[in-house]
Amino acid sequence: MEWSTAVWTGGVAVAAAVYWFVWVMGAAEVKGKSAVDLKMGSISDDKVKDKYTQYWSFFRRPKETATNASSAEKVPAFVDTFYNLVTDIYEWGWGQSFHFSPSVPGRSHREATRLHEERVADLITARPGHRILDVGCGVGGPMRAIAAHSGSQVVGITINEYQVARARAHNKKAGLDSKCEVVCGNFLKMPFENASFDGAYSIEATCHAPHLEDVYAEVFRVLKPGGLYVSYEWVTTPLYRAENPEHVETIQGIERGDALPGLRAEDDIASIAMSVGFEVVQEKDLALPPAGPWWTRLKMGRIAYWRNHLLVCVLTALRIAPKGVVEVHEMLYETARHLTNGGETGIFTPMHMILCRKPVKASEEEN
Repeated sequence: MEWSTAVWTGGVAVAAAVYWFVWVMGAAEVKGKSAVDLKMGSISDDKVKDKYTQYWSFFRRPKETATNASSAEKVPAFVDTFYNLVTDIYEWGWGQSFHFSPSVPGRSHREATRLHEERVADLITARPGHRILDVGCGVGGPMRAIAAHSGSQVVGITINEYQVARARAHNKKAGLDSKCEVVCGNFLKMPFENASFDGAYSIEATCHAPHLEDVYAEVFRVLKPGGLYVSYEWVTTPLYRAENPEHVETIQGIERGDALPGLRAEDDIASIAMSVGFEVVQEKDLALPPAGPWWTRLKMGRIAYWRNHLLVCVLTALRIAPKGVVEVHEMLYETARHLTNGGETGIFTPMHMILCRKPVKASEEEN
């Protein structure tokens, strides 16, 4: 009797541990996904590993994709592939806002993220009655925060159809589907009328463009004269040295693991904005002190990574998760290491803020 009781008790304990490990700890920070629901976007399970291999081969030499015209044309398709591969993993392990934010003493990561997003709305003076564009909206975490904070109507564009579906589902669940609209499209050729938005923003999204001036020109086109646009850009800082092999490996590691066709230098951003007609109102690296380190969350997540990696391996072995998820998860962990190095050495920032205005007297040709 005692033996059977011990076995029964042990079984209950194991079942409880599995439940906690998979469904509780395996859920996204904001309960958007659980480990057993991981998909690779619109990629069928039998194609995941092939798509990952193709992606890794394409971005093996990131700078070449921007300088080679034929490769640059393929970037949007491979960015779409990247987000098919990583969207569910991002939601599961990070949350619904696919970006970094400075750490804030006494505030949780989620609160710091919300404050970082609300700053966007304040910078472009978004308010009720405004129609605001989110350039590269992901699954809509920032969109919902900005719509709720400002009362504006927010329209997001993402190249990935799976993200469109996820964003719409989150918008409805949050009760913000009347305030937030999501469109599938390429931000290099946006399906919007000229001068149709009161303001615009991009949060760590335009780094995917082979040529920044192309996406800035599109934002300029769809903004009303006098409208403000703010972007948080991924850039190398003046501390980066191209002759330093460790610096080069860190930056290339970030580019390879995040579908980037070559990072821009911080000093180039303002001139690019002005080249398409913008007036630069303000420019600032939001990662600099007194802001807290944005990479802290990556370092704190290493234990969670190993927990998640073990879980992904088990689910793949059981054929619950598609083959190839393990490789994608390993890629993201390696990329996190490079991002952390970039932050600690100060050679990289994911939040170089530039605030621009479309001139009030913009000509019809510029519109």
